[in-house]
Amino acid sequence: MKRMDASLLQEIPHRRFNPLTREWVLVSPHRTKRPWLGKVEKPAASKLPAYDPTCYLCPGNERADGARNPKYSSTFVFDNDFAALLPDAPDFEADEGGLLVARAEKGICRVICFSPRHDLTISRMSLGEIGEVISVWTVEFKQLGEVAWVRHVQIFENRGALMGASNPHPHCQIWANASLPDLPAKELASFRAYREAKKSCLMCDYLRLELRRGERLICENDGFAAVTPFWAVWPFETLLVSKRHFASMEELAGREAELLADILRRITIRYDNLFETSFPYSMGFHQRPTDGTAYPEWHFHAHYLPPLLRSATVQKFMVGYELLGNPQRDITAESAARRLKELSEIHYLDRV
Repeated sequence: MKRMDASLLQEIPHRRFNPLTREWVLVSPHRTKRPWLGKVEKPAASKLPAYDPTCYLCPGNERADGARNPKYSSTFVFDNDFAALLPDAPDFEADEGGLLVARAEKGICRVICFSPRHDLTISRMSLGEIGEVISVWTVEFKQLGEVAWVRHVQIFENRGALMGASNPHPHCQIWANASLPDLPAKELASFRAYREAKKSCLMCDYLRLELRRGERLICENDGFAAVTPFWAVWPFETLLVSKRHFASMEELAGREAELLADILRRITIRYDNLFETSFPYSMGFHQRPTDGTAYPEWHFHAHYLPPLLRSATVQKFMVGYELLGNPQRDITAESAARRLKELSEIHYLDRV
């Protein structure tokens, strides 16, 4: 086995392998030396009110479909008024020569409001408030996973208009699918193949390696670690991994729920501090499938996929070669991790 020359990784074009999806990303570190002619600036500050009478997610307000929110005081869960999946979708299947193939897909879509406060985000919430959100996530994962036909429960947050969030009120979504989506299916196949070949867990071994090397570690506590994965695609992508091997939130034990709240808050504060803006991202937990089968190979983790590249107004797009070949990045995972690690865990809005 060849040892990795860290200096070469910062100088020459190379490909990095993602063992979770078995895909490659092209890294071009020399391109960071090219001149940048675009604007690098902060966006105009926008101060949100604690309550917005026009917001369809605020307590007591009317939603788009005419339903009215209760005057909730902590978290609030409801079925999405414009769901992408429907629980009563009729069964059908079409297959013309294996070329035109379609199957019906049932599902349940829910929205979770993190807080009654319109102006908060995870980075601005207390550990107790985040802990309440984690409790709701856990209950929803368990209840939806017990539905007979649900095979996968995806908890995810789109934060910010750049990521398609139509409302700044702090919230996330849960989609429960009748089938296993492509990315979790790829990860499952990789977990299984690695376990069969190495007789150990892919994510346990990977995290152990990252903790030992330290160069891509951003922050950690007794239960979790946040790293910029070696194979990162997005400029400041983060992988959040549990230190103990378990497969879903149902298995959080001891202080792990509190420690999960801590690491979620710390990484999102760092994101906001990076460009001193309410940092946009898509984030999601990857947990075991929910078809009633045991998945001893699965390891609990979450992905943060943020688009900002150089400032609060310059983002990365997938274009050209990335759409036709494979993803490519200029900022190495190591330099991105270093920048995030060096940031304060005091939110920029709280500095004196």
